[in-house]
Formats: sequence, structure tokens, C-alpha cells
Amino acid sequence: MNDDASGRFGSFEVIPAVDIQDGEVVQLVQGERGTETTYGDPVEAARRWIDAGATTLHLVDLDGAFEGERANADAIDAVIDAVDVPTQLGGGIRTAEGAIDLLERGVDRVILGTAAVEHPEIVAEISETHPDSVVVSLDAKDGEVVVEGWTEGAGISPVEAAERYAELGAAAILFTNVDVEGRLEGVATDPVRELVAATDIPVIASGGVATLADVRELADAGAAAVVVGSALYEGNFTLAETQAAVDADDGSSR
Repeated sequence: MNDDASGRFGSFEVIPAVDIQDGEVVQLVQGERGTETTYGDPVEAARRWIDAGATTLHLVDLDGAFEGERANADAIDAVIDAVDVPTQLGGGIRTAEGAIDLLERGVDRVILGTAAVEHPEIVAEISETHPDSVVVSLDAKDGEVVVEGWTEGAGISPVEAAERYAELGAAAILFTNVDVEGRLEGVATDPVRELVAATDIPVIASGGVATLADVRELADAGAAAVVVGSALYEGNFTLAETQAAVDADDGSSR
């Protein structure tokens, strides 16, 4: 594992996803509306993962991601009020003011996708007053960054984008491989390795995790953390099993 890339997260971290659509937790297949499986109340899901040992939660306002403005503020506020672990939030955050409001509300890291691609200076603006608080989301289809809820190509590769945002003060890159997202068919590690090699800031991987082996492969590829959704909700493995598997690999590689 790349120690420089993972240092700000401590040891490799498994982060459960709490993706919210219409006030409920859902998981989509390849980010497409209409493919969702519903998993109930966001606060209940958040508490479930914390009870299982989660040390960070990944919150996404899916309606915000598609519509361009936050749409599940009440549900997200309820989660923030209910938990005592760090949270990172994305979806519909389009302005520096909106991001800073969320950080002051209690979110630990804001995740910027479309806003960062369209207005890269927003990363530096937020980081100036709130260092280490911006995660830039680089979602990729066929090797190209996509925005607007994964519906539009941005004309830039993830590696080119990562280099840009590291210079602007991003605390981490959240890399989602849309080609495998939500399909429970495994991960693609080469793009993760390329990103880790291209930047000194942590890379958080997301998309396609179906087995414990997938988690280990992403850790071996140098990711600082992995966001896991469908596989946890469907019971493919437990959160404790994922962390134990990675910890065991770390111990055997020393």
C-alpha cells in the first residue's frame, strides 16, 4: 500500500455508503435511476454501520446529484445529528458557500463532482478556510470523467483531473468506476493504480466491490479507503470481515 496516499486516513478504511433518494437509502446500478434497490431509513442504516464498526460514513444525496441542488437535506441532517463518526457528503453541492455551510453544520468532508469539474477554483476557495475538507469526486466511464449524475462526459481523464485538484488543495480523490458500479461483479484495479501513482493525495476507491477479495485488491492497488454499498447491504460480507481481511493482508506483507 502507498503509505503517502493513505496517511491522512490512517490505516486502510472501509467506508459504508448511505446513498439517499426520496428520503430513503438506495443502491443504484451504474448510477441509473429506476434501477434502485431500497434499504430503508437513512438514520437506521447509519446506526447499523456504526454499530458494526464503521469509523466514517459516506453520504450521498442522489436526487441532488441528478437535479443539481440538494434535495434530501432533512434526511442528511438527521443522520449527522444521530452519529458521532466523521461523515463525507456529496450530491448537489454546487457552490463554495453551500459547501462551507455544510462543513460548519457538522459534515467533515464535502465531496465535489460537477462543481469541481466546471469551476476548479472552488476547491481552492473552500480549502483556504477549511483545509483538508474537500474530496473531489472523479467518476469515470470508459476512462473519461463524467458529471451531472454520470450523464455527461467532461473531456478529461481521471489522472489529468487528479493532478489538477491536488494542486488546488483537495484533501483526497474519490474515484468511482461507473463501468462496474453497483453490479456486484468485481473491481477494476488498473485505473486505481494509475491514480495512486499520479497523485500524492489519498485515493478513495468506489464501484464494483462484491467480495472480500475485491476489497483486498483495492487496498493492494494503493487506495487509502474503499466505499462499499450494495455488497454490504446485500450481506455478501460484514463490515468486520472486510476490515479483518485487509488487516490480515497488511500483517502478512510486513
